[in-house]
Amino acid sequence: MAVAGTTEANFMHWGSRLTFILAATGSAVGLGNIWKFPYMAGENGGGAFVLMYLAFVALLGAPMLMNETMIGRAMRKSPIGALQSLTEQYNISKYWRSIAWMGSLSGVLVMAFYSVIAGWSLDYIVKMATGVFNGANAEFVGNQFGGELLANPGNMLFWHFLFTVLTVAIVAGGVVKGLERSLRFLMPLLFVLLLIMVAYSLATGDVEAGMRFLFTFRPEDITSASVLAALGQAVFTLSLGCVSMMVYGSYMAPGQDLGKTAVAVAALDTMVAILAGIAIFPIVFANGLEPGQGPGLVFISLPLAFANMPGGQFLGTLFFVLIAAAAVSSSISLIEPTVARLVESTKLGRAKATAAVGMFTWVLGIGCVLSFNEWSGYTVADKNFFDILDYATANVLMPLGCMMIALLIGWGLPKHFAREQLSEMSPTMFSLWRMMTRYVVPVGVGAIFLFNLF
Repeated sequence: MAVAGTTEANFMHWGSRLTFILAATGSAVGLGNIWKFPYMAGENGGGAFVLMYLAFVALLGAPMLMNETMIGRAMRKSPIGALQSLTEQYNISKYWRSIAWMGSLSGVLVMAFYSVIAGWSLDYIVKMATGVFNGANAEFVGNQFGGELLANPGNMLFWHFLFTVLTVAIVAGGVVKGLERSLRFLMPLLFVLLLIMVAYSLATGDVEAGMRFLFTFRPEDITSASVLAALGQAVFTLSLGCVSMMVYGSYMAPGQDLGKTAVAVAALDTMVAILAGIAIFPIVFANGLEPGQGPGLVFISLPLAFANMPGGQFLGTLFFVLIAAAAVSSSISLIEPTVARLVESTKLGRAKATAAVGMFTWVLGIGCVLSFNEWSGYTVADKNFFDILDYATANVLMPLGCMMIALLIGWGLPKHFAREQLSEMSPTMFSLWRMMTRYVVPVGVGAIFLFNLF
């Protein structure tokens, strides 16, 4: 792995196209797939939601993934440095640079509360492994989540700190020592754990009810809310809008096929989400649980199911290890854009830059922890500190970033920029991609932005 030339200082290449696919998939696959997708499907009609989600991944997700990766690979700099060079090289408005600033800010803000939720999974690994939930009833399981975890700031701070340290340790190692080596281990582990969960679910759960719910299309389940929910899930599950894919693209070796790579990442990410649904819903229906439980589906309903099934202690431990592995693979990409910029523009080494970003996100995350207990009474527009960070990133910064990247590629930059980057693409496919980028993506993502904002 050789360090690139002078314009690529401190940047190294992924070892292979497969490694980039694993890294990008690791960025995309996270709590959104294992935790959020199942309960979103449960709340929005099952099969109808899944079908719309698949359509939106193909129509919006894959083109947007190509766009972000394209900028990173072309400029071979951090997102902020890349947008700065891009505006200077093509003599376009400096306002386009705000995309990178917004994206980097989004990643840091998301990491602040993401690490808190991920910390819950670490806590549940210990609880499951030590048999805390064995034979438990609904009241006990609910109290473990609401009373023993959320109401205990010291406990939450410990797990929040531990998860942040784990992420910082990996990112500080750099592309080869940290990111690449960890992702070579994390992603195969994630798939193996998920397949074990699927096999167990199919062997012991109510497969017929689970599959019917997940894959039966019922037109009456399509509503404006479910369409926008599926559209939002498709965009955000691929880590779009927080420039993670842009910085990962900057580590991409020249000559790799962007189109095929983006499709592979989108396909793998989607497969994980679908497999998570297959792993969860047969268990839900076999135990008479409600699929539309919302966020509590994973942390309340499933532990109750695991508590009263044969082998539940082992399976439950395995499930929360799976969630933790997915969370780590995503958290890496949340802080990498800001770390890359600090390394690129300051005298800080990678370890110090990562520690600084990690410390900032951990301190910010303290506010998220306290939102569930000590600060629960302090709200703005009925939103606590945790809710505000979640709303600002998911409903404002990330969709706005997605829309602006599409407008930059489709309208702000000359056509030959994209044509050079997508030289391996046929004229017909290039025209189709360009149409999607110029018209479909801005309108689709703009709809999410406006709906969530107002």
